[in-house]
Amino acid sequence: MERTDRIAEEIKKELSDLIRYQLKDPRLPDFVSVTAVRVTKDLRYAKVYISVLGDDEKKKGAIEALSSAAGFIRHEIGQRISLRYTPEFSFLLDDSIERGMYLSKLIDETMEKSRKQDEE
Repeated sequence: MERTDRIAEEIKKELSDLIRYQLKDPRLPDFVSVTAVRVTKDLRYAKVYISVLGDDEKKKGAIEALSSAAGFIRHEIGQRISLRYTPEFSFLLDDSIERGMYLSKLIDETMEKSRKQDEE
C-alpha cells in the first residue's frame, strides 16, 4: 500500500468520526458516510466522497454543510494526524451505493420475469 493510500485511509477514519460526533450543522442528515478519500501525491488536496441517505435536497444540504465547515475540518484533521501539510478538502457526492441498489433491483426484477416465463 502506498503512503498516500495509508494517509487517505487514516483521513477517512478521522473524517467519519469528526462528521458523526463533532459537526453540528442542521443541514447534515443522520446518515452521512465517507465512502472514499483520494489524496494528491503532494498531500495538498483531498477529494472526499460522501454518501448521503435521503432525497436530493438532503444530499445538497450535506455537501453545503461540509463545504462550509471545510476550514474547521482541516484544522481538526491537522490536530489528529501529524502531517507536514494538511490537505484542503473538497466534498463530492458518491451515489455508487444508490446505483448499486438500483442495479440490484433491476437484476431481481429481470430474474423474477425470467422465472415466470419458465413456469409458463
